[in-house]
Amino acid sequence: MDLLSLLLLAVGLSMDAFAVSVCKGLALNKLTFKAQLIVGAWFGGFQFLMPMIGYGLSSRFERYIDAIAPWIAFGLLLLIGGNMVREALGKETEEADDSLVAREMCMMAIATSIDALAVGVTFTCVNVELIAGWSVLANTVLGCVLIGITTFLLSMLGVRVGNVFGSRYEKRAELAGGIILILLGVRILVEHFIG
Repeated sequence: MDLLSLLLLAVGLSMDAFAVSVCKGLALNKLTFKAQLIVGAWFGGFQFLMPMIGYGLSSRFERYIDAIAPWIAFGLLLLIGGNMVREALGKETEEADDSLVAREMCMMAIATSIDALAVGVTFTCVNVELIAGWSVLANTVLGCVLIGITTFLLSMLGVRVGNVFGSRYEKRAELAGGIILILLGVRILVEHFIG
């Protein structure tokens, strides 16, 4: 997986966190940089941690899944992206209050980063290649850092957008994220058969 694919993946994964951040911003009476920082740190931190856990767990079974790895990556990204599209097109809306207490933020961060755990599994199937000469593990860690930073920044932005503009962009962001993940899955499968 190259830098462009990883950036698209990072943006796609961060859309759930962005949507919840918009709701947080909408619920906040007063927008502060500290509130943006707290939301960004929780969501970005978990979006970094979860793919690392997924990669660590699945790398133990790498030799058994090499033959079907592109299909696994495709299936997981299709499942995650399809679920995001379904949620975006559904009638339900995210509910959030203005609380930034650790327990609540932790629960929301876990809920929005479960899909990143599955993406960590795909890193066992499709190697992250950001810096030539670096080991697979180093490139994977760098990829997870990039996902975390992207989510951190977009979550901070989501709080601001929610506070200023309301929830107009929440569903669109989740839909875009789902489509990006599905297209990345298709790309992985096509590259497997072509190249």
